[in-house]
Amino acid sequence: MQYKTELHAHTCLVSPCANIPLDQEIERYVEAGYSTVVVADHYCDYVIDSADRSWEETCEHYLSGYHTMRELAKGKLNVLLGCELRFVPGGMNDYLVFGMTEEFLRDHPNLHRMTLEEFSALARERGLLLVQAHPFRNGMNVVDPKYLDGMEAFNGHRGHHSRNYLANEQAERYGLIKTSGSDFHHPDSEIAGGILTDEPITSMQQLVSVLRSGDYTLICSGTAALRDGMANMPAKGLKK
Repeated sequence: MQYKTELHAHTCLVSPCANIPLDQEIERYVEAGYSTVVVADHYCDYVIDSADRSWEETCEHYLSGYHTMRELAKGKLNVLLGCELRFVPGGMNDYLVFGMTEEFLRDHPNLHRMTLEEFSALARERGLLLVQAHPFRNGMNVVDPKYLDGMEAFNGHRGHHSRNYLANEQAERYGLIKTSGSDFHHPDSEIAGGILTDEPITSMQQLVSVLRSGDYTLICSGTAALRDGMANMPAKGLKK
């Protein structure tokens, strides 16, 4: 038996672009046979910046989607804390971050005000994984791979043309960790991405270790997979 883990899902409580009620989102993943979901809510200026909130209040707001989904999903799904980070000086690029804790978020205010170079150094110091999300989508720029640990080789959002085949080729070319995610937002979103593992993923520490090891299969399905000519594939060409 293999276990499904979603690496790229959003909640309506935090990400303004998401609008599916959390109980429905949980049921969709349960019905699709997933054991774990990583909540990767948007961390950017329009979510974080507010003159009316203290930093502690901002953190509570940012974590509210993860906390609520974890509580509602008890006994049904493992829910882990992720992040989709966009730097204010970095244009439209988005980055998935794996390994952050609530304490890290509280102790490092306004990560979106850092540069990619600054955050990359901090991530490596703290053992986090920095993965460029959907790098070949319109409006994105592929960055110097020396600042990255990985690349989202497959993004299942059918409303965007992410040119996943190019991301997969780029990840292989530079030996980057490959990830896959559904980029789940809406009631009509497809659950089409994630990873398959021989053991259930129950903690972020375990997930980071698995991603570093390459011992998993990328889930590539749905409309985006058909459009890009992709299918489930083993992770390979990994940076050690």
